Amino acid sequence: MNIHPEVSAALEAGRPVVALESTIISHGLPRPRNLQAARDFEAILRERDVVPATIAVVDGEPHVGLDEAALERIALDDAVVKVSVRDLPVAMATGASGATTVAATAFLAAKAGIRVFSTGGLGGVHRGASDTFDESADLTMLAQTPITVVSAGVKSILDIPATLERLETLSVTVVGYGTDQFPSFWLTESGETVDWAVPDAATVAAVMASNDVLGRESAVLVANPLPYEKQLDPQVHQDALRQALAEAERDGITGKDVSPYLLARIVELTSGSSLEVNLDIAANNIRVGAEIATAWSARDR
Repeated sequence: MNIHPEVSAALEAGRPVVALESTIISHGLPRPRNLQAARDFEAILRERDVVPATIAVVDGEPHVGLDEAALERIALDDAVVKVSVRDLPVAMATGASGATTVAATAFLAAKAGIRVFSTGGLGGVHRGASDTFDESADLTMLAQTPITVVSAGVKSILDIPATLERLETLSVTVVGYGTDQFPSFWLTESGETVDWAVPDAATVAAVMASNDVLGRESAVLVANPLPYEKQLDPQVHQDALRQALAEAERDGITGKDVSPYLLARIVELTSGSSLEVNLDIAANNIRVGAEIATAWSARDR
């Protein structure tokens, strides 16, 4: 595993580091907007004296922290594939280049010793999973990875109540950041609540420390909603989601193709407004990740 010298030096010195996924860059945003967004995400951290560690696989080698050339390649190369944890051995053996999903990013970040990871929305249990058994690898990976993930809940295209039930079954600690309302990505609230709300980053760091004391190897999921004034209009969201789901069923979209289809279609149906909210979500989670990483590095361990 190639750990960027800046990331390695920060980890050795106990300075704050935040991991960032690369799937949002290669598969989640249009070009060339995606490259600028990737640079902006890293800049948010640097402005707060936090070292960014964008993670990807480059020519078969997992990279924790990307230089400018690697960042451009992940953003602009058509050959870059989406890589989850199960795909890592094959990508490494075949020399492939891949953008890491939430699961793969969490896995590699933890291997490198990074404790905080900011993403957009977590994967989860898909609608109709009782028939298809379609469930994101994000959930089981969080159950066995000691990392804190900042996320705007899970995407609203998923079965949110079932996802929360699975997180409980898997004993993943879930806290709301300043709220007991569980967000649903584009929307500030999903209608579901969480058992624990934490007021600030220092409290999250204390939860992380307690998790360590207990010897638990599972993640802490920090549910961080967008402010109400920045969420997607709820009616626009509901109309677009309903239509996208109906079209996916009509067109026979199944398996791993469902999420990218729905996300892309919702961008079209909302005339791009959902994409702008997506960028706000990522930036908001990165800012909170920076606060948590800084609080964690300040603790006397």
